Amino acid sequence: MNSDFRELLREQLPEGEIAALLEALESAPQPTSIRLNPHKAYLAPEGAPVPWCHWGSYLAERPSFTRDGHFQAGGYYVQEASSMFVGHLLWQALGGEVPEGIRLLDMCAAPGGKSTLYSSIVGTKGTVVANEVIRQRALTLSDNIIRWGVGNTVVTSNDPEHFARSLAGWFDVVAVDVPCSGEGMFRKSEEARENWSLENVNLCAARGRRIMAEAWESLREGGIFIYSTCTFNRQENEDNMEWLCSQMECEHIEIECPEEWNIARTRAGEAECFHFYPHRTKGEGLFAAIVRKGGSESGRRRAPKARKNPFSEVERKLLKTTGLENYLATSNQKFHFAAIGESIYAYPEAHWEDVRTVAEQMSVLFSGVKVGELFGKKFKPDHSLALSAWLNREAFPTAELTEEDMLRYLRREELSCVASLKEGINLLLWEGQPLGFTKRVGARTNSLLPKEWRIFI
Repeated sequence: MNSDFRELLREQLPEGEIAALLEALESAPQPTSIRLNPHKAYLAPEGAPVPWCHWGSYLAERPSFTRDGHFQAGGYYVQEASSMFVGHLLWQALGGEVPEGIRLLDMCAAPGGKSTLYSSIVGTKGTVVANEVIRQRALTLSDNIIRWGVGNTVVTSNDPEHFARSLAGWFDVVAVDVPCSGEGMFRKSEEARENWSLENVNLCAARGRRIMAEAWESLREGGIFIYSTCTFNRQENEDNMEWLCSQMECEHIEIECPEEWNIARTRAGEAECFHFYPHRTKGEGLFAAIVRKGGSESGRRRAPKARKNPFSEVERKLLKTTGLENYLATSNQKFHFAAIGESIYAYPEAHWEDVRTVAEQMSVLFSGVKVGELFGKKFKPDHSLALSAWLNREAFPTAELTEEDMLRYLRREELSCVASLKEGINLLLWEGQPLGFTKRVGARTNSLLPKEWRIFI
């Protein structure tokens, strides 16, 4: 292991523990963990629970997730156990109760593990804005948000300074998982080892401070700030939090963290800090910290005047004639329908104004539930609707797939169950869970699975 890396560890751990950590990074088995989607009815295989996340579970062995219909249907997310801890921080900071209308910004969100966790916590009570500045990564993030299907998330692709300028003081919670030197991923990634250097550590620390400062501006006074990295060194972790607390008005938040979890606790200014070391905890390396934004003012700032309006209203008559309003189960949730070009989207009514505000200021890649597209008087449902937790299954004829046809569908191949399908649009199920749409046309099927979602194994 790099000698410079060893020297940095001496700032964090006693010599005996450094040896144990290095051994864990070199040879300890990598645990596999998943997090269930509480908005979908999937029961995970038996496994040990992740102590700090009641939706998290360790698996005895790593299956082929790509070939698992429940993964493709959004029944669970494959997330490293340590990274689930940010959900515990949020629960604790909120006092175990999510307020109505909460707005949460996940600033560096791809590929979506933490965003989908925040989405589950916020649920129907608020809105998550998941931002990723790198476009290709943002598209992956969009796919995972669609698969998760809660409908409370807006995926954006903007530089952090855009939030500081356009949505200053607008969010109740801002979470920043900054790009880092990746020391916590050494066990999983040979590339992380090869790219590591002291120069990169210093570069990442400086970049982290820039992102932190701009993210801070988008947080309202009294709001919650969560900072995380997947690295061990002090420069990118405690030093950055001490810098934040020296530059900004920060207040301490008390966090319960049982000793039996074996998470190392430190302090940086007013920030409570937490280290996950693979020789202590069952997971990869992680650092997380939390503070509250101080200040004399109360409440949120108002959003600035709209820069654009990407939406057009959907006429009530159109909703009725196309049957769109029946595609979502609205007994416990009311939706606002809006159009972007020929595409129709649905948003929880209580949070529509927040979604519109973000769309008026930012570059939005996906939001809400994409119900489908209009082609003249014909309507084609979207894959997002099939995976939505709000889908009204009774609006479509359904067909339970065999394992063979489930894999055929994921490969966008012809299904063998054509004879059992109704003419037109059918909702396909895998062990009771919606997997997607197909259209029967006579003796063949046209898959509505997006081409970019096709699997090749």
